[in-house]
Amino acid sequence: MMQSGVPLCNICGEQLLLGENGERFVACHDCNYPICKPCFEHEINEGHSVCLNCATPYQGRTKDDDDDRDDVNDGGDVIEVHENPSTVASQINNSEDVGGLHARHVSTVSTVDIEEVTEESGNSTWKKRMKSWKGKGKDKKNKNKKASPKAKNEAAVPSEQQMEEIRSTEAAALPLSVVVPIVKSKLAPYRTVIIVRLIILGLFFHYRVTNPVESAFPLWLTSIICEIWFAFSWVLDQFPKWSPINRHTFIENLSARFEREGEPSGLASVDFFVSTVDPLKEPPLITANTVLSILAVDYPVDKVSCYVSDDGAAMLTFESLVETAEFARKWVPFCKKFSIEPRAPEFYFSQKIDYLKDKVQPSFVKERRAMKREYEEYKVRVNAMVSKAQKTPEEGWSMQDGTPWPGNNSRDHPGMIQVFLGHTGARDTEGNELPRLVYVSREKRPGYQHHKKAGAENALVRVSAVLTNAPFILNLDCDHYVNNSKAVREAMCFLMDPEVGRDVCYVQFPQRFDGIDRSDRYANRNTVFFDVNMRGLDGIQGPMYVGTGCVFNRQALYGYSPPSMANLSVSSCCCFPSKSTKDVSRVSRDAKRAELEAAIYNLREIDNYDENERSMLISQMSFEKTFGLSTVFIESALMENGGGVPETADPSMLIKEAIHVISCGYEEKTEWGKEIGWIYGSVTEDILTGFKMQCRGWRSIYCMPLRPAFKGSAPINLSDRLHQVLRWALGSVEIFLSRHCPLWYAVGGGRLKWLQRLAYINTIVYPFTSLPLVAYCTLPAICLLTGKFIIPTLSNLASVLFLGLFLSIIVTSVLELRWSGVCIEDLWRNEQFWVIGGSSAHLFAVFQGFLKMLAGVDTNFTVTAKAAEDTEFGELYIIKWTTLLIPPTTLIIINMVGVVAGFSDALNGGYESWGPLFGKVFFAFWVIFHLYPFLKGLMGRQNRTPTIVILWSVLLASVFSIIWVKIDPFVNKVDSETIAETCVAIDC
Repeated sequence: MMQSGVPLCNICGEQLLLGENGERFVACHDCNYPICKPCFEHEINEGHSVCLNCATPYQGRTKDDDDDRDDVNDGGDVIEVHENPSTVASQINNSEDVGGLHARHVSTVSTVDIEEVTEESGNSTWKKRMKSWKGKGKDKKNKNKKASPKAKNEAAVPSEQQMEEIRSTEAAALPLSVVVPIVKSKLAPYRTVIIVRLIILGLFFHYRVTNPVESAFPLWLTSIICEIWFAFSWVLDQFPKWSPINRHTFIENLSARFEREGEPSGLASVDFFVSTVDPLKEPPLITANTVLSILAVDYPVDKVSCYVSDDGAAMLTFESLVETAEFARKWVPFCKKFSIEPRAPEFYFSQKIDYLKDKVQPSFVKERRAMKREYEEYKVRVNAMVSKAQKTPEEGWSMQDGTPWPGNNSRDHPGMIQVFLGHTGARDTEGNELPRLVYVSREKRPGYQHHKKAGAENALVRVSAVLTNAPFILNLDCDHYVNNSKAVREAMCFLMDPEVGRDVCYVQFPQRFDGIDRSDRYANRNTVFFDVNMRGLDGIQGPMYVGTGCVFNRQALYGYSPPSMANLSVSSCCCFPSKSTKDVSRVSRDAKRAELEAAIYNLREIDNYDENERSMLISQMSFEKTFGLSTVFIESALMENGGGVPETADPSMLIKEAIHVISCGYEEKTEWGKEIGWIYGSVTEDILTGFKMQCRGWRSIYCMPLRPAFKGSAPINLSDRLHQVLRWALGSVEIFLSRHCPLWYAVGGGRLKWLQRLAYINTIVYPFTSLPLVAYCTLPAICLLTGKFIIPTLSNLASVLFLGLFLSIIVTSVLELRWSGVCIEDLWRNEQFWVIGGSSAHLFAVFQGFLKMLAGVDTNFTVTAKAAEDTEFGELYIIKWTTLLIPPTTLIIINMVGVVAGFSDALNGGYESWGPLFGKVFFAFWVIFHLYPFLKGLMGRQNRTPTIVILWSVLLASVFSIIWVKIDPFVNKVDSETIAETCVAIDC
């Protein structure tokens, strides 16, 4: 088993073993690139005399030279503290290796004033203490050298051990994941059509601009502006999908490398975060199913901890977790015994499959029936709690012992933590250990800013660091359960790979949903985004963080830069020249980082110091300015790769310390929410958090296992869906108006690739497309009502351009479907909802965002339910009135009226009027077809009469009525001469 912290050879994958002097072999003393001695000798024999990493010639050494190198980091053990901060920084930068010391660079985090770093007088006590501690460390190392046996006196290795070493070497050489590029036969035509479409767009705009419509100049100018914006939006959306890739994982290789028979599991620990606020809106039974699926996940139980954040401090959530912990003692062993999928009981028992077909044991049927009965009884108890909680007592809720519930006032209550399961808690019915389950409700007090979900997630980061401190964090919404029990192993194939995982800040899984009707009329599955856009980003710098189903590297959440960024010089952006010299603020920041790295290193490496010295050291470096006033949390944050709770921590004081780190004033005057943890400043904290990480140089990975990793529930009726989209769009507008706008934030650092920046720019500007979209959807109706048009009489060249543009749009979509595997229905639903959301939710988000950010006015759009039907998809037909429904309804009505008026004018104008009418009616029908799902949701089922029948009935009835009036067969025809003769005294 690979020991934690032992570097691996980057050639053969074996551990760097100790030499005769008790120290690990190092080939290159300039960069400490990890290569074992046999591989180094092989490189020399092959004539390779330069380092593979830094290209520095290898230096000849003798044994005495090795023994005298007290200041060189041979195995990642000792770094000398220099007075010059830049020297310290360079030495730390050169000490990085895979699996060894990861020199961490805190981005824009203040830890020590620059005067404290440079002034001799301010650090004399600090330096003396460090020298004495270093001396202790050297003495300890020398003792270890003398005690280590010589290689020539070592006993012969048994054959069984040799075979085990061979097997471990073979397992280490097996890949954990591979990148599967899209085949050239699919990708090359796709890229070619994109370029062709770009050229056609240029020619098209040249024609449109040089051929104005004088008779309808305002309409023509409006259409030109809208079309230019649409083209700009297409570029932002299209080019980040230039290099899509697929990935394949090898879970069996992960087990072979880290789970050897007879040895403890070497897999990394994972802390699960589940967030909930209001149990009346987020049913406790749904949250409980998410928790149960986590506790039953296919992963070593001692490596799993589940933290449930109750940000509403509801006693109902607490009591439901008590019942859930008890039911988990029966559910978890049942799932693992029969390999149940999915491991959320509600969704497992509701599957419409023949569970007898693949039964693995004769006792399965009997035990399944018993477990289903147990679950039904559990549901009755939880639902009884929910019914009881509908009406709050006047004196507030009380616990079973009569003590008042501390969270009766959800806006003013102390912090609460309760550990239900764990290493010392209850075991399952078969006597096996269960994963840890922890209830957390952070402190709330009036006058403090709590930052909603982002603040709750940051509180969980600190609590988990104090109690378990797993190196990786997986966060889930309360309505997203684990659908694939091996999902964590899928993520570990990337994060635990020493070649792939070093610079990975998170692994994002696609979101999949239950309970959506087959037609998915409002694009709730969002298949185009998750299966096309995100896979395209995976070929650049990685997918965006989308709020749930994401496995984080804890060190990335702490604001550190990736290890590979230490030696990266600041490069210029595509449109910004590089700076030859750093500005004063950057020099100051680098000096502070260097001092912080030195303190982190010495805190780890020095063993013989008491608690008083530890406290003085932490105070000296002012870590509280970054992480807050918690010694235990700071020590856990400085531990290499997580690695569990610090050994010096008193277990009896951990809960008290955990309560301290979730106090409402803990984050004041720290970097939490600014550079550390989930970032504040937007309701879409997920996009902002991932963006900040990738600006530091981290990359992310998109993992799409065959069986979806997680599944959730989505709002399927029209009003709820629009409000969900409104919240997302509002968050994008907030980011656009903040200092984190991707248009300019970190544009000179060179760490965010330009295609990745285009993708982030697209995520913040797409709500503004609603303005030209609404204008463009209004133009057909205006043209039909006024008889004017935005396009002049078409020439042969113009006809070719229009035809080429339409064909390029169609071919691009077809080729995109070809390499992504998305069906054409999903693409069409996505296009329809782009118009529906753009003309409603996105439009309101723009105005609401400007009112909120510039005027401080926060507007809310209330939703009122009107009707529902008790069917499988009854929620789909609920009619909820909201202000968001007004703009799309208006667009439909005016375009339908315009079609009627257009036919009327054509009938009155004669044969020549039908040609121009075709173009106008085409654009009007384009609007109506895209808004048809909206109209269907607005009208409901109409007593099971298809809405399309009603729509076409109204249109055809109007057209035939006009024709009937024009023909007018029941009125006698009077010619113009007869009328002229009768008009004698009257001026007709």
